[in-house]
Amino acid sequence: MTNNTKIALVTGASRGLGKNTALALAKKGVDVIVTYRSSEVEASSVVSEIAEMGGKAAALQLDASSTKPFDEFAAQVKQTLRDQWQAEQFDFLVNNAGIGIHKPFAETTEDDFDRLINLQFKGVFFLTQKLLPLIKDGGRIVNLSSGLARFTLPGYSAYASMKGAIEVLTRYMAKELGHRQIAVNVVAPGAIETDFAGGAVRDNPEINTFLASQTALGRVGVPDDIGGAIASLLSEDNRWVNAQRIEVSGGMFL
Repeated sequence: MTNNTKIALVTGASRGLGKNTALALAKKGVDVIVTYRSSEVEASSVVSEIAEMGGKAAALQLDASSTKPFDEFAAQVKQTLRDQWQAEQFDFLVNNAGIGIHKPFAETTEDDFDRLINLQFKGVFFLTQKLLPLIKDGGRIVNLSSGLARFTLPGYSAYASMKGAIEVLTRYMAKELGHRQIAVNVVAPGAIETDFAGGAVRDNPEINTFLASQTALGRVGVPDDIGGAIASLLSEDNRWVNAQRIEVSGGMFL
């Protein structure tokens, strides 16, 4: 193995945007540790796809909504880096794991709120903190936000608020990790055809048509629009981009 192989850790990468990001990184020659919450079979298939491309990958189980397993998870990452890469640290962290809850503000329960904040905000905050010793100086972090933190569609008050928090956190992380030359940015996808929030954008023709009509490029996004953007942001060409919110939405609600 050459020492210049970059390694990324992508959370929630057994399907959707996380899977797409892992594959896009692999296409650029980056090796990947993917995490999955429950779908081990899907995560293994991502590892196999990366192996078929000539890359190396590993899958680790992680429930990113609870801080309890984070110590054990960090130890597993450390062991995996040693076993598979003979490395002590990795280069890129992509905090992608997430869920969507679509409910009016007046009907959002405390349980809904807690589920969202634990995964979308608290989990990202403390998982990144826990993994800091394993991230190389000069490495990079990408957090995932949403177009919904900029524009407003009814039913996402809790979800979008957490994403707004992630955008502020990203700037603080960039400021405080700068002494280690770690750049931290946030990517905010627009509406994407995935199974997110019950697959509404993908499966509901009215929603799909409406969102396409509000997008400058005239369609809703697909996962390939996002994974490639994240992989590109992590390329050496973008090393000087730091503390930025990059919306990848085709120009929604301009």
